[in-house]
Amino acid sequence: MSRPVFTVHTPDTAPAAARPAMAGVQRKQGHLPAAVALMAESPELLKGFLGATAVFESTDLDPVAREVVVLTVATHNRCHLCVAMHTPALARRGGTPTLIGALRAGAELPDARLEALRRFTLSVLDHRGAVPDADLDAFLAAGWRTRHALDVVLGVGTYTISTFANRLTDAPLDPPLAAYAWEPAA
Repeated sequence: MSRPVFTVHTPDTAPAAARPAMAGVQRKQGHLPAAVALMAESPELLKGFLGATAVFESTDLDPVAREVVVLTVATHNRCHLCVAMHTPALARRGGTPTLIGALRAGAELPDARLEALRRFTLSVLDHRGAVPDADLDAFLAAGWRTRHALDVVLGVGTYTISTFANRLTDAPLDPPLAAYAWEPAA
């Protein structure tokens, strides 16, 4: 059986329930990303992802910390599109080129507190939430709180939705993101 081809919807071809969400993204970003046009096939998926994203953005994690979580999930899940999308997002939020390069490479971060966040995010992913005590202790010792541990879980869930959907649909890189293209290491 061959893989079905997913439809890159327009506001005219998308299911009616997805159209308001698509219009909102298009207004906010100035264009309709292909990933959103593909997710529109399932209005519930699209609305769920956008809603979870909005909630994650309101957590107690600062903007740079949120992007560390997102890029950690994106590289771990090998989503070329999410890495490309969140590279400039992190730069806009004050992420340094060194920080961005380390995240894209899956390498140790130059800031110890953010490195603890990256390692904790990986532990949540690798252990499917059953984080070993030593990993949680290291996270908290770096100055994070238990609330932040739960905020990371929200970020992991939110961006697992998009990374998995983008990989399933083979979402292409939009032309404005070409400069941020990323491929996982072998």
